[in-house]
Amino acid sequence: MRNAECAIRIATRSGRAWTYRRDDHGWKQTGPTGSVHRMTAEQLLSHLLPPLAGISPAIVRVEPGRPRQKRTRC
Repeated sequence: MRNAECAIRIATRSGRAWTYRRDDHGWKQTGPTGSVHRMTAEQLLSHLLPPLAGISPAIVRVEPGRPRQKRTRC
C-alpha cells in the first residue's frame, strides 16, 4: 500500500476532524469546515507528532482510501 492509497484522520474529543491525503503534487489537508490546503511532508509531520506523542488529546487513524486509477495514454 502506498501513501496515496490511504487517508490520515486526526479527530479531537469535540468531534472536529482533519483529513490528510497524498496526491501527485504532495499532501492535502481538509479541515472540519471543508477547506482544503496544500502542505509539505514536514508540515504533515508537525501535525501528526503531538497526538502520537500524547501531547495533544487527539485520535489519529489511518483509513484505506480510494485506490489510484492507472493512467492510460491515448
